[in-house]
Amino acid sequence: MNKTEAIRAIIEATTAEPIVFTTGYACRIASGIADRPNHFYMTGSMGLAASIGIGIAQQTKAPTIVVDGDGSLLMNPVGLLIAGASETLPLIHLVLDDGLYASTGGQDVPSRAADLTALARACGYRRVLEIDDVASITSLLGDELEVCPSPVFVRIRLRGPDLPVTARVTGDLGDHAARFAESIRAMMKP
Repeated sequence: MNKTEAIRAIIEATTAEPIVFTTGYACRIASGIADRPNHFYMTGSMGLAASIGIGIAQQTKAPTIVVDGDGSLLMNPVGLLIAGASETLPLIHLVLDDGLYASTGGQDVPSRAADLTALARACGYRRVLEIDDVASITSLLGDELEVCPSPVFVRIRLRGPDLPVTARVTGDLGDHAARFAESIRAMMKP
């Protein structure tokens, strides 16, 4: 499974749940597959996807999905500490691990030397999984979106070449943020 296949599976398994897509190819791929109001595209701020997702999950009390990258996670692992210490946070933290900083030239990420699942456990995540196929993503999200009682960390191992990546996210970034905020407000209305 490559990055595009993983992101497509995530999008197809979700509807209106808030999803934070990390910088680089993840947000570009997601935008190209299905540009939805509940998608937050990080177009900078590498390393902050988990922190943004944690804030959304805390405020909405609803399952929130973070689609992070291995390099982004290692850039700023503080989100692991915060989520791991939050026993009732409805956060589904998906980490796409291809071992590369793909959007900046394909440099190696030290995720091959760092055990991301051990790091998540050490930070307090009680539920830590590793998956490597589309069916597992679909099944996991189906289960977790029903009831997400606490943060779950999922390392998604990617293999194989990716498809050509779409152009950068278009439109005014402020408009994207406002659209996302409106989808969150609509979700929170009784």
